[in-house]
Amino acid sequence: MSEIYSLLNIGKIIAGPGSIKQIKDVVSDFGAENIVIITDQGVWKTGLVDKPKQILESAGIHVHVINDTPPEPSVEQVNAIFTQANKLACQMIIGIGGGSSMDTAKLVSLLLTNKINLDDLVKGKAKITYRGVPTLMIPTTAGTGSEATPNAIVLVPEDDLKVGIVSDKMVSDCVILDPEMTTGLPKHITANTGMDALCHAIECYISKKANPFSDTFALKAVSLISRSIRTAYNDGGDLAAREDMLLGATFGGISIATSSTTAVHALSYPLGGKYHIPHGLSNAILLPSVMEFNLDVCEDKFKDIAVAMGIDVTNCTTRQAAEKMIANLYSMIKDMNVTCDLREKGINEKVLDELIDAASKVTRLLDNNPKIVTKDDMRKIYKKLL
Repeated sequence: MSEIYSLLNIGKIIAGPGSIKQIKDVVSDFGAENIVIITDQGVWKTGLVDKPKQILESAGIHVHVINDTPPEPSVEQVNAIFTQANKLACQMIIGIGGGSSMDTAKLVSLLLTNKINLDDLVKGKAKITYRGVPTLMIPTTAGTGSEATPNAIVLVPEDDLKVGIVSDKMVSDCVILDPEMTTGLPKHITANTGMDALCHAIECYISKKANPFSDTFALKAVSLISRSIRTAYNDGGDLAAREDMLLGATFGGISIATSSTTAVHALSYPLGGKYHIPHGLSNAILLPSVMEFNLDVCEDKFKDIAVAMGIDVTNCTTRQAAEKMIANLYSMIKDMNVTCDLREKGINEKVLDELIDAASKVTRLLDNNPKIVTKDDMRKIYKKLL
């Protein structure tokens, strides 16, 4: 456990079915009369933006929508969205969607108030001095926890890698968690994003940066997600399960804000950066294998996670309970048909060195893993997935 630890939290969270109706009050509280909504084409086409847009416009608030956030946006693509927003003199940014839209919204907010270049920020050559314009995040998936983190992920194509930008000044001013905004999620996205949220909670609990704050939110996230992910997958309209998933994802994000993810995310980044495997999916397929690798140094914590998952560990040794936890991860991804044929994506033994070299650069996360991960260890973990 870290000797000194802190809790960095969202300014305000509004949650529950129908809570999207509170959006007018949130925007009014900030005195914003001209706002920009940042979303993606998938969310835009489902009509999820229509209701909040209509509520705001009915209140006399000017709404501009930027709806072309791509999956896993690159530095160039985020810059293009910033250029659009910069012409609109907005007083507030609202991110509606998954991690890509919310991360982009947070970055655009910062770029609007800091005279810095995103390229320099990614390279660590620029400093964030000021908070951005006020932000409101409305997740439509239950996975990334971006609404609760000080992080934003951008793709750097020339390095075939995704880079995390971290700043306390990126924590959202307000979040609305309305399960009704997630009921239309396709089954595979429910599974992939839900497993991503579970990754956050588990990794933050075993991280070298774990502390009483992160432990509390991480274990609650594990509990909420484990009891509801299969239900949300099988019955997308179950609001109670969707609410559990949204809360679990946000609690996982709060865990990231005070702890950190570990080797799962470090090994996942190259899969997304070069081979464009969705972030949640790459985390999901890596999670059980990386936990098997960590088993010998995490037995006690894995037992805690097993209990949080609702697994019966009565009369089990600590080791047996830990092994049951890992077995449950495998059964979870099997039950939701979470699979990815890496060879079909062009990943085979010949490219493992490239993946390993890229993952080795993610020291920000590897250093938090409870067990040192050598390049040989990485090779064995990747080969398990082939």
